[in-house]
Amino acid sequence: MDFALSEQQEMLLDSVRRLMARHAPPEVVRRHDAERTYPYELYDAWAEAGLLGLAFPEEYGGAGGDAVDLALVIEELSRTSTDFTMAAAGSVFCGLNILRVGSEAQKRHWLPKVIAGEVRLAIGISEPDAGSDVGALRTSARKQGDRWIVNGQKLWTTGAGLRGSVISTYARTDPKAHGRHGLSLLLIPADSPGVELRKLEMLGRRCTGTYEVFFRDVEVPDDNLVGGENGGWNCLMSGLQSERAVSAAGNCGGAQAVVDLALHYAGERVQFGRPIGSFQAIGHRLADMQTEVDAARMLTWRAAWLAAQGRDALREITMAKLFSAETYVRVSGEGVQIMGGYGLNAEFDMQRYFRDARSATIAAGTSETQRNLIAGLMGLKQR
Repeated sequence: MDFALSEQQEMLLDSVRRLMARHAPPEVVRRHDAERTYPYELYDAWAEAGLLGLAFPEEYGGAGGDAVDLALVIEELSRTSTDFTMAAAGSVFCGLNILRVGSEAQKRHWLPKVIAGEVRLAIGISEPDAGSDVGALRTSARKQGDRWIVNGQKLWTTGAGLRGSVISTYARTDPKAHGRHGLSLLLIPADSPGVELRKLEMLGRRCTGTYEVFFRDVEVPDDNLVGGENGGWNCLMSGLQSERAVSAAGNCGGAQAVVDLALHYAGERVQFGRPIGSFQAIGHRLADMQTEVDAARMLTWRAAWLAAQGRDALREITMAKLFSAETYVRVSGEGVQIMGGYGLNAEFDMQRYFRDARSATIAAGTSETQRNLIAGLMGLKQR
């Protein structure tokens, strides 16, 4: 298997690095994190550079790239900030869901807007009583003429309050159905009458934001129903692979940034007359950290390659998401330990990666959920 990047991919990554250095230098990232604001100018730069359309077909305004291209770019963006990247990642994987299950009219309406950065898609699945147990969700949508009336509540909705946000909302459209049956996917602009947003105070990922969303008699046009009435479960399953693949790539980028920061510090920090990286206790830590990040990257690349070939990659994507998330959490903790007090100081970036990393084993499916799924795909029935 050839792991070498193509000349086009090398050029793409170089352009991404230069874009991030220009629009998101460290002082800008720190300011937005401290102020809990999103850098819209950076998002606009991504759109202008064509990064948001990388994985979409050219007929809808995209670049016609594949899952490997997307994984490489998401990883590179996430080296600067996994928080910033969440907004782009959410739009992309929700957009890919429309590409797979939406009507032709929906594709031509929504995808160019996503690619141009005019619309930011956020995913609305979790509720106070429905997290990993998606079948327990209670948000309802009832048909009234040519519209749906939506009532309910969503929780942990990333990016719902960003400018131009449209929430990919999973709601129960058949009140008599149970579990995974009777669910539908509706695209609901966050500024619709009856939608109320509350930004939650979270440990990390403060810029894209995590929101509680209330729907009170929200009217949604029937044209915004994606995948057909009661077809929500198929939409959900279709979108989860993209969500977890993008999540895995982001975890790899954040984890690599942590290793780079810790390595630089270990080479500069002198104690007992020599750099601390020359002490075996620190050197071995860093060696283990880089090995784990490379292993997570290889899992992610394999999953992306399978997806690019049009092959079923559910097990590989799930493994990549699981391992990359736990690696990101683990190496960020090691990075703080290596930097000592500086690792916890808000004037340095390590603490931000540490805070942002902690949600990696929870968002896009908990590590426990990933293990259950992998075990099931191995032929083991879970109870």
